[in-house]
Amino acid sequence: MHMLLLCLLQVLAKASWADVPAARVNGVVIGLLRLECYFGIFLQARGRAVTSIGNPTLYKRWRDQALDELIDKELLWQEAMRLGITVSAQQVSAHVGEVEAAVGSVAVFERRLAQAGLDRAQYNDYARYELAAQQVYDLLSAVEAPGPDEVQAFYEANREKLQGAQNQSDNASVIREHGLALARATLIAQRQAHARQAVRQRLRASATVEIAD
Repeated sequence: MHMLLLCLLQVLAKASWADVPAARVNGVVIGLLRLECYFGIFLQARGRAVTSIGNPTLYKRWRDQALDELIDKELLWQEAMRLGITVSAQQVSAHVGEVEAAVGSVAVFERRLAQAGLDRAQYNDYARYELAAQQVYDLLSAVEAPGPDEVQAFYEANREKLQGAQNQSDNASVIREHGLALARATLIAQRQAHARQAVRQRLRASATVEIAD
């Protein structure tokens, strides 16, 4: 998120380009500059750079995936507003402190703001947007932890795979304990992935999304 928010400083600084729509989500524009900025981060997370993609089909597929993620972010933000979810000044301040630490210092952060022709208030607005979207995503995709019987059954059904994923030990009780913990974590991760997919599908189903040609 830190990199995305720093990149979005450029979006604010170059509003004329940002206003050219890549998509509209319930009438709200996702601009081309915002998409290009996010696409770079999307590729970096996969160990790639835009200049390294020589296949036009692959380039388009990944760019479309990046746009899909931005559309989901916008829908989450709109849902946060509908639900009245707010982000406190303390939360924003804590996040800005993390970003300052990530870029190296307060001075570097201030310099990047100045280079973009922005102030802290504008940056805080974007931070509040991202934090609120993540907060509603976490809320809507919350899942119940599996019970002991479910964990036990999953462990027994996947014992070999789970034991291969953990550190080796000669102690059978330690192996079992670690295996059960890994089984529980795996079940929770699976449930969260399904819940997040369901949230995205539900928000898309009730939205008007227009992709620019």
